[in-house]
Amino acid sequence: MIGENRRRIEDARFLTGQGRYIADLVPEGALHAVLLRSPHAHARILSVDTSGARAALVLTGADLAAEGLHPLPCPAVVNTVGPLVIPDRWALARDMVRHVGEPVACVVAESATAARDAAEAIVVDYEMLPAVVDSRAALAAGAPQLWPQAPGNRAFRFERGDRAATEAAFAKAARIIELDLVNHRVHAAPIEPRGAIATWDGRRFDLEFSGMGVHGIRRQLATVFGLREDAFRLRCPDVGGGFGMKNFLFPEQVALLAAARRLGRPVAWIADHTEEFQGAVHARDFQGVARLALDAEGRFLALQARMAADMGAYCSPFGPAVPTNSVSTAIGGIYAIPAIFLEVEGAFTNSVPTDAYRGAGKPEANYLTERLVDAAAQATGLDPIEIRRRNAIADFPYRSATGMLMDGGRMRDNLADLAALLDREGFAARRAESESRGMLRGLGIAGFLETSRGAPHEWAAVRFAPDGMVDLCIGTQNNGQGLETSFTQIASAWLGLEESRFRLVQADTDRIGFGNGHGGARSLHVGATALVLAMDKVIDKARTIAAHLLQVSPESIEFAEGCFTVTATGAALTLDALIEASRDPQDVPEGMELGLDAEAMNLSDLVTFPSGAHCAEVEVDPETGAVTLVRYQAVDDYGALVNPLLTTGQVQGGLAQGIGQALLERIAYDPASGQLLSASFMDYCLPRAADLPDLEVAFGEAPTQSNPLGVKGVGQAGAIAAPQTVMHAVLDALRPLGIAHVQMPATAESIWQAIRAVRG
Repeated sequence: MIGENRRRIEDARFLTGQGRYIADLVPEGALHAVLLRSPHAHARILSVDTSGARAALVLTGADLAAEGLHPLPCPAVVNTVGPLVIPDRWALARDMVRHVGEPVACVVAESATAARDAAEAIVVDYEMLPAVVDSRAALAAGAPQLWPQAPGNRAFRFERGDRAATEAAFAKAARIIELDLVNHRVHAAPIEPRGAIATWDGRRFDLEFSGMGVHGIRRQLATVFGLREDAFRLRCPDVGGGFGMKNFLFPEQVALLAAARRLGRPVAWIADHTEEFQGAVHARDFQGVARLALDAEGRFLALQARMAADMGAYCSPFGPAVPTNSVSTAIGGIYAIPAIFLEVEGAFTNSVPTDAYRGAGKPEANYLTERLVDAAAQATGLDPIEIRRRNAIADFPYRSATGMLMDGGRMRDNLADLAALLDREGFAARRAESESRGMLRGLGIAGFLETSRGAPHEWAAVRFAPDGMVDLCIGTQNNGQGLETSFTQIASAWLGLEESRFRLVQADTDRIGFGNGHGGARSLHVGATALVLAMDKVIDKARTIAAHLLQVSPESIEFAEGCFTVTATGAALTLDALIEASRDPQDVPEGMELGLDAEAMNLSDLVTFPSGAHCAEVEVDPETGAVTLVRYQAVDDYGALVNPLLTTGQVQGGLAQGIGQALLERIAYDPASGQLLSASFMDYCLPRAADLPDLEVAFGEAPTQSNPLGVKGVGQAGAIAAPQTVMHAVLDALRPLGIAHVQMPATAESIWQAIRAVRG
């Protein structure tokens, strides 16, 4: 059963309209909130006049200050060189606004329309200040300053690796490759925007919201309100996509809870997509100069990168950890590079804060590495697959130059399998056919290394309900990955019960003892391991009762396919029979608690290392610059596969987002005013089905020893691999024109401009 294709059991309710999202759950009689947001990138608030707003309640920064609320915390732990500057971020702006879309007031009324009308009647007097929206510009001398405690707009300085060894390797290199690289700012754009329903019952808060985890956000709320964690119940219903963006505490949630406490009624807020562009989080925005040192045979000696990471106006909860800790785990990719040195400066800018988005630092690290490797292939004349094979990690266990210990992998095998798959022999004919139609055709190769874990440790429980169902209570969280299906597959195989008997319970701090939610592709290897540990406890309890009833020792009983059997005699009891027996004091050994319920903590901080080799083919119209992706193939290793069908879907979803970043998506700000220019889907282009070819994914399995299932995280991999793969194909198409380097995204306009620049 584990390892078999299973269609998602949750899709039945989604496809028949039975899914329940935040907007479906707003109770009758609830009030509705609208946030008044700053129209300016940088300004001093001189006054806020709410007298014209007819609403049930208008909250400002001064009101929340009077209630004694604390700033939103940033729990990220980063070993920086010198201090990590974390400025106060208030739920509602107090004296200053520092990005377009920052919340200034929360307006609550009987309907969203009434709240919106009231918000428009509020008059805010702003004193405009100069703005800066680019990280390297913000770190330059003379840039407008955002925070007095962050001179030069520097949030932090981070180093990882051996500087001396890296410099020594560059000193003896036969060839050095250097590129200026921009991993531009993007937005997760989940189909369901953020939303929340806040309630106060006189003693305790209840927050139901569209999110990816509950316990971590509850801890942060307790800090903001100065209350114990048990003063809050947090819950999530079905979630229409998160991709990292819904993993954080946001100002709107704090304002809603404060409003609910003041009014004693439920308060609901559902964002629109423009609010998400202006007020959620952005991602990536990692730029700088990277260098690769090679010997005369094309073997990599060292990698060096000096990068600027844009934090936006504030430090979002995990924002500082993404371009530092996360990037450093994956820099160097699938290659055995003896020396690496990474330097990162964090910059404050007048923009939306940045934080984790699918891959969270690993896309940036792999893009940087692979772009250098591809440029090295061109400079040395080595075949793009051969230079990768020559330098790929082959001997395990392997410790990377930044300290990551890998227990296994198939980096070279992935490349070999890809070479057999992609039909390079036929590429010349395909390129000639494209040229006959006036098109340029390119083929791109790239590898990727994911370092998946997310937060360490996870909890799970198995509970046998009176209705005959078995509740699988998990501290991780399903928000589109198919965990209802995969966890059920694992539980059915482990306990020998029908899949229809299991029910997933998640995302409720009153029902889940502990949890780190979803993020970092952690749900299977961290969360399912916790579930396996809990199920093993169930089996041990049941075996003890079976031994008591059958009058044998527990050691003489084997368990398989839902049945406990005495090895010597064949006497047997089913798990179902023991579930019933466990509830009867007469059938349970003296001193043993009733029932088979069990829970377990998986105290593990081990990382898994998925990897892969990808190729893409594109056509470029030299007259318009339009790029069409015509082919995409991948060979990936995710360890043992619980459900190959779900794995394929996860990879393809990530590929779509990575392809979108490479070709279409970009958050754009006006450099002079700081205005957000891409605040809707009229200006921010997502890939559609018509933009994508069949995304062909093949698997090679190298199970890891880091967990009992042998699984590696899959959720982020496609978004990590696709950007460089597609960009290499674009560059291959443009190379005959003399174009060796372009930045993402490869939009029609940017490619047209590059072609015009060389043609004159």
